[in-house]
Amino acid sequence: MPVPWQHAIIVGASSGIGAELTRQLADGGCRTALVARRAPELERLVHEIAARGGAEARAYVHDVTHTDQVPTLFQTICRELGGLDLIVFAAGIMPRLTADEYDFAKDRATIEVNVLGAVAWLNQAAMRFARAGVGTIVGISSVAGDRGRRGYPVYNASKAALTTYLEALRNRLAPCGVHVVTIKPGPVATPMTDGLANTPFLIPAERAAREILVAARRGRATAYTPALWRPIMGVIRALPSAIMRRLPL
Repeated sequence: MPVPWQHAIIVGASSGIGAELTRQLADGGCRTALVARRAPELERLVHEIAARGGAEARAYVHDVTHTDQVPTLFQTICRELGGLDLIVFAAGIMPRLTADEYDFAKDRATIEVNVLGAVAWLNQAAMRFARAGVGTIVGISSVAGDRGRRGYPVYNASKAALTTYLEALRNRLAPCGVHVVTIKPGPVATPMTDGLANTPFLIPAERAAREILVAARRGRATAYTPALWRPIMGVIRALPSAIMRRLPL
């Protein structure tokens, strides 16, 4: 299906939701820049897209924790793509923790990727789109950011921070005509969820990507995927903290 964008950057494109978004955008005629750490996976995806007749896809190897590289790389990509009207930040990590584990190295990595990496890339897009008066920014947050659950404290905090940052960015850019879309997926069948015991309403990455592009096309402020998570999280957000402490989440 054709998409309304001509040039897109997907940060975190090598697997999972990012890879599926790239496939669907390329199939819809959008030239895409694939940004991720793993060169072999990026190259395989570029070749796959070319073989299926999709629009041009270019690979850029980059670790999002190297935030000092972002301004120059962002400008390079925009120049080589021939423009930019969509950026998606889909990179994210959730290091495994045992029930009584507190690991600062894992916590720091989670913040560096999920929050600081997003801010580094999306700030660049925000400045460009504000000047142009048009553009779409999509950030992949999570239902995990809606409450502080016991299992992954810093992952929850990182997604809550990303959600708030995207809301502030939306409020800042709305007068400029720029759309900022916050996506809150539940569990999606990706490498991040492999081996997890608690994955209710698990959906394939292909479906998540399709629903994300629909939300972005419509300029939605916040979209849950699948949509049933919206009422579920409405109930969970309303639970008193005393009850949340008793839940094995």
